[in-house]
Amino acid sequence: MYDTVLDALRRGAADEALPAAQSLVEQQPDDIRALRLLAAAQRLSGDTDTALATLDSALERAPEDADLHLERAGLLLQARDLDRAQAALAHSVGLDPNQFPAYIIQAQLALGRGELDEAERLVRTAARIAPEHPQVSAVEGMLALRRGRPDHALSLLSQASDLAPDEPMLRHALAFAYLAKGHLAFAEQAFRGVLQTTPDSTPLRALVADIVRQQGRPAEAADELAPLLENDAASPALHRLVGELELEAGRVDAAIPRLKHALAWLPGDRRTLSALLTAWNAREDREDARSTLDAALATHPQSADLWLARLGVEPFAGDEARAVIDRWLAAMPDHVPALLARMTLLDAAGDEAGAERTAERVVELQPGQTQAEMRRIDALMQRDPEAAAARVSTLLEQVRDPSIANGLRQLLGFAYDRAGRQDEAVSTWLALHAETATHRQAPVPATGYAGPWPEAAPRAPDAPVVVLMWGAPGSLIERLTRTFEVAGGPILADRFSSRAPDDLFQRQESAAALAAGTLDGAFGIAQWRAQLQAREARPQFVFDWLPFWDNAYLLALRPHLPEAGLLIAVRDPRDMLLDWLVFGAPAPLRLDSPVEAARWLAGQLEQVADIESQELVPFRSIRMDAIADDPQAIAQALADAFDLRVPVAPPQAYGQSRLPAGHWQRFAGVLDEAFEVLAPVAARLGYTA
Repeated sequence: MYDTVLDALRRGAADEALPAAQSLVEQQPDDIRALRLLAAAQRLSGDTDTALATLDSALERAPEDADLHLERAGLLLQARDLDRAQAALAHSVGLDPNQFPAYIIQAQLALGRGELDEAERLVRTAARIAPEHPQVSAVEGMLALRRGRPDHALSLLSQASDLAPDEPMLRHALAFAYLAKGHLAFAEQAFRGVLQTTPDSTPLRALVADIVRQQGRPAEAADELAPLLENDAASPALHRLVGELELEAGRVDAAIPRLKHALAWLPGDRRTLSALLTAWNAREDREDARSTLDAALATHPQSADLWLARLGVEPFAGDEARAVIDRWLAAMPDHVPALLARMTLLDAAGDEAGAERTAERVVELQPGQTQAEMRRIDALMQRDPEAAAARVSTLLEQVRDPSIANGLRQLLGFAYDRAGRQDEAVSTWLALHAETATHRQAPVPATGYAGPWPEAAPRAPDAPVVVLMWGAPGSLIERLTRTFEVAGGPILADRFSSRAPDDLFQRQESAAALAAGTLDGAFGIAQWRAQLQAREARPQFVFDWLPFWDNAYLLALRPHLPEAGLLIAVRDPRDMLLDWLVFGAPAPLRLDSPVEAARWLAGQLEQVADIESQELVPFRSIRMDAIADDPQAIAQALADAFDLRVPVAPPQAYGQSRLPAGHWQRFAGVLDEAFEVLAPVAARLGYTA
């Protein structure tokens, strides 16, 4: 449906674009992209006021979206300053006064669609008509921002702003250039200047408040927005934002009413629930949590996220948790997540028979469900591993869904392992890797760069807390990031999705380019900063989960991002290799053979040993060997690493259990050559045979 609207917009067919966009918004009323396309269609139809209202509606849902604010600025320019621009051009260049604005508006529309090359072509044409016009500089500056070149954008916009300080489009773009460069005080000042001309703009005031928060003043940010909540039309998202600010400022008693108001209108909203759970936890007010969530569940009993939040209030494996799960299943009979929660609870309580019966029910409802099948087969493997292998083979003959079959083949490998048939287990797992090899990336070897290192720049007093999180395949870094995610922490996990940003940490070739000097570290970090807002990063706490790591990144981090620290997950390298073979990795990396994978993994972990021995960057490494399947220990390890309180994630948040520490030794004789490759780095990291 997006393509239909985009095609009509590109052709300038307003009569086609508008009804298609309206239909899209009717189907997906909270879809920001759909609202953006509707605004573009309305603008193309000449209905600027309605387009502006549509963008304001989108900004109520996403007040921190920089691109939406830039598009809004373009609309304001068209609505308020177009006639003046046309008249000035008519007098100065003697051309058709409608021609120049048309090119500018088309360029802005192309920017809104993300078609940067088309926007550049149009603005070049506009520049031939009036090369010194501030609107040309404004569009060129926005182009530079969208392409991750904030320095160039700031230079363009600053010069143009000196000549036309009251040009609204320029003021907007200049403010965003300051923001992209991290010059928060200048960005705040610039946006406040824009706010003077549009004092009733809730989205713009929310953006100013967010910039104030980024400077470490969450209480002022909350106070900035609080008067807007007196309006009955204030959106639930705005109440949530103010509640989050109050919470960040330590004003928990003020935060909870705001967040409860948001929850009443957004039941089951994960962001609201996470903030509320944090607030209740800080106030140690379990009764208010229970009563609030129970009231929400009374009217929305089918919300799984509400039930998960309600379960999170109770001590795990206690009678209260059991009662919540019983209520959950009464409201949503045979709901698989609820049954899995019951299965986990029964296991924790030592009721193995009850857990096995629950697992059987899950498999009846969802054949091949990995966690439940694993539980059933695990029980069978305790009694008769050969029978477990036979059971899995039988299941494989019955299923037709390839994804379910692959899960069962993984289980077959487990059964072979338990039965002492390790060679067949390895062959089974390797066959699964071979089938997906064409869809995965070949691992890029570490550069091996070992210095010289640039001096670390001093950390700016107002710099946010930046933590880069990484672990090689098999390290279980995903259990650390998942703990933060479930707790509502500021984790950015988008690098493992279709929305991955395009920056130096996402491109595997970046490390080699930094080491060779062909990639400027300052540019790479500026590009990373410029995309944070669009990635919905929190202002003062940025936890970025990286798919790759190379110590050559420090050539950029030490001088240009001194506030960054590194959190590393580590296990015995031989267990890591086995885990990668069995479970795969968060990043889509190819595993062609155990020995080749071991060589690559050894190179990755040698870097970890260098960091630990030389302290090349502020870091914390967490050994996962003894805590892999212990949510409380994982939460405590993170709390110790960051000196903060980390809620315990429910065990089901981690999915299936992993092989225990030291399990690699069962594969002696099958993977000896690969283990020999890893032995030296294992010793460096403190692991013995």
